[in-house]
Amino acid sequence: MERLKMLRINSGFTQAAIAEKLHVRQNTYSQYENGVRDIPIELLKELAVIYETSIDYIVGLTDEETPYPRI
Repeated sequence: MERLKMLRINSGFTQAAIAEKLHVRQNTYSQYENGVRDIPIELLKELAVIYETSIDYIVGLTDEETPYPRI
């Protein structure tokens, strides 16, 4: 999940800060970034909001970083 790491770094967050926002431990979040553990859809939604992008961008289904209009 290289994009996940890039989004975090570009936003100026540490792994610990994002883990806290997601209510998970830092090592769990590290496993998400390293592709060791799958990210639950609920957390993908939260990450898309935090990084102001789409889930599709986070998981590599699109190269368009701008999120879709929210409903």
